[in-house]
Amino acid sequence: MLRIDRLSTVLDTDHGLVRAVENMSLAIERGETFALVGESGCGKSMTALSILRLLPDNGRVVDGAIRVGETDIVQLPEARMRDVRGRRVSIIFQEPATSLNPVMRVGDQIVEVIERHTALKGQAARAQALDWLARVGIPDPARRIDDYPFQLSGGQKQRVMIAIALAAEPDLVIADEPTTALDVTIQKQILDLLHSLQAERGMAMLLITHDLGIVAQMAHTVALMYAGQIVETARAEAFFARPLHPYAQMLFAALPDTAKRGQPLAAIAGTVPRLDRDFAGCRFADRCPSVFDACRGTPPALVEPSTGHQVRCLLHRDGVAAEVVVARADDTGAAAAAQPVVASASAGDATASAAGVPLLDVRDYRVWFPIRKGLLKRTVGHVKAVDGVSFSIAPARSLALVGESGCGKTTIGKSIMQLLRGIARTEGHATLAGEPLDALQGQALRQARRRMQIIFQDPFASLNPRMRVAEIMEEGVASLRPEIGAGDRRDRVVELLRKVGLHADAASRYPHEFSGGQRQRIAIARALAVEPELIICDEPTSALDVSVQAQILNLLAQLQRELGVAYLFITHNFGVVEYLAHEIAVMQSGRIVEAGLAEQVLAQPQHAYTRTLLAAVPRLARAA
Repeated sequence: MLRIDRLSTVLDTDHGLVRAVENMSLAIERGETFALVGESGCGKSMTALSILRLLPDNGRVVDGAIRVGETDIVQLPEARMRDVRGRRVSIIFQEPATSLNPVMRVGDQIVEVIERHTALKGQAARAQALDWLARVGIPDPARRIDDYPFQLSGGQKQRVMIAIALAAEPDLVIADEPTTALDVTIQKQILDLLHSLQAERGMAMLLITHDLGIVAQMAHTVALMYAGQIVETARAEAFFARPLHPYAQMLFAALPDTAKRGQPLAAIAGTVPRLDRDFAGCRFADRCPSVFDACRGTPPALVEPSTGHQVRCLLHRDGVAAEVVVARADDTGAAAAAQPVVASASAGDATASAAGVPLLDVRDYRVWFPIRKGLLKRTVGHVKAVDGVSFSIAPARSLALVGESGCGKTTIGKSIMQLLRGIARTEGHATLAGEPLDALQGQALRQARRRMQIIFQDPFASLNPRMRVAEIMEEGVASLRPEIGAGDRRDRVVELLRKVGLHADAASRYPHEFSGGQRQRIAIARALAVEPELIICDEPTSALDVSVQAQILNLLAQLQRELGVAYLFITHNFGVVEYLAHEIAVMQSGRIVEAGLAEQVLAQPQHAYTRTLLAAVPRLARAA
């Protein structure tokens, strides 16, 4: 269905020529799911944009062929390429908030694809769009079809994006982090839908993701990318049973779960190297625990130690058995990987503080959005987004708030930060260290925001596109911590960028120059810059790959241990919940249906909805 031969894609930048994808070859058969995994910035999304000829103005394919069937689309004129996009090849973009047209109703955006690429028109196309909204799990699709993107939650926007990509039933779908913003139940629904379409139509899929659980569940073949190159490729069973490259082995060691509570995750030191430089040897050498002298001077080629399993590593150049690599990674690599970016705190460390006065106390809290109709926009009812919620968080404790998209999790976070004033009606009590947040005004409110910060779900929408990273991070410090001088602010920016796994030169760049995962790291660093006592984390690791997620979780755990920072952790990643949360609250339709200590909720869930959520979590265990 798709064959890529020796693809090389470059970007012209102010810093030089960036070789985003170099000498890539892969093939995807009809009905196959091919997973492309790797760290943020390694070239995964650039590969997808190269296939669809949607590269930015400064990007171009300089070598290679991309064949869909028998057609080399690199050679097609743009007029013919428009017939390929959407019909033969479509894409689910990583960031639906920036991919959906903000001034078009979501139904019209789906209808547009259907009418462009199928025989359906008018009401028939609208009926088909309605059917797709229902199939991807949009609640009340007959009403939502006429909504604009801003009226939908992050997860609902992602589902609309998936409906647009599938509307013309293409031969190949490129799914770039398709379930990043989705809770586990909708994620399972979407993955089951993609799987059924493959079975019905023989649709092929290029799955770009950092979620190894989804890869284990969905993929037939896996390719691991690093710094613009494929460094390992194999059938999924072989990849998960015996990863050969040290990078792959370290990724598995960095996965959070219950067994690793109370100990640091094996975060991979350093970052992906810049791609505007020449490489003399292996690109992973500076971070590899198994490195030896030849690695720094000899570029490794893809070799095949076992049938169908290729790896780009000098440890295998003479057919060295995979067991040798595993032994070295366990003996020396694990030791190197265990040099965490920071130390972690166990759930038991904060037990004493749990009994004290809560830092954040929420009682019978309601957030209702008015429904306005008519010429005068009179209020005719309310959407009860949050309807009588109660919880508390003590210093140095983490409460994980989990539930389906649209259940009110993000609304709670924004309302506590007082970001919905004038938009929604609130009732009940929310206090920060005894201060009623709803009553704060002016300087008192600014002081409260010095003590609490939020990491937004969508980093692209929350970073000012006209400001450099240093300006974005210094803005909050200058406003909320005026006692910190300009020189100290700059030093703080560089140090925080290092802690979240970015180079110091990132400070002089703009948000659009980063990948989605890198932007999320900037948003996390911005929230940490003012040293708050409470951080509301709205899906803070959803856009991050495994190794960077480990760095961030280690960093959050260190801040909690050393400074007593508390977290309201809004997430659908149960691996993170199992590792980090002290307590869990499960939300459904604006209410908390179950709450308790993390160990109890995870091991013995009492509510049927909680059991449904846990059953939908993708795990690495894979049937042979």
